[in-house]
Amino acid sequence: MTPEEAMVFVRQHGVVLVSAKGAVPRLTEAIAGEPIKGSWWAHPKSHQIFAILQAVTDSKDILVCRLVEGKVTLVHRRLWPALVRVAERFSPTQIARVREEHTPSGHHVSREIPFPKWVPAEVREHAKSIGEQEALIALGPWALLPKPSLKDTRRKRRVP
Repeated sequence: MTPEEAMVFVRQHGVVLVSAKGAVPRLTEAIAGEPIKGSWWAHPKSHQIFAILQAVTDSKDILVCRLVEGKVTLVHRRLWPALVRVAERFSPTQIARVREEHTPSGHHVSREIPFPKWVPAEVREHAKSIGEQEALIALGPWALLPKPSLKDTRRKRRVP
């Protein structure tokens, strides 16, 4: 898969998870062309997966957030008006833009841009013309599922 094909995948699905299991497709598995057991970092195509993820998440047409079950989620720009229209259904942490930055010292830092600061003016205007039900349908069936609390979505610690 190329970065362009990955962008088509995200555009077609609208909402995808990067790698976590959930109610929407996973981009890492689409790139690998097969289900991934364990971490994608251990997959033979890990370098390709990383490069494509970087290209996709750097796109101005992709929102990186924690929308689906608190997991890293990619939302294509075509669905931003729908997301803005029903934003009150989600917690602020779910719809904040997440930016991964590499510091000069080599550390990896996540920064959040709160909703609605990341939303372009034309998207806000378009959102006003969409009905709530229309927005939910556009986002997909996962948006109609009962929402677990974000506390419930965190990885459980195993007790020996």
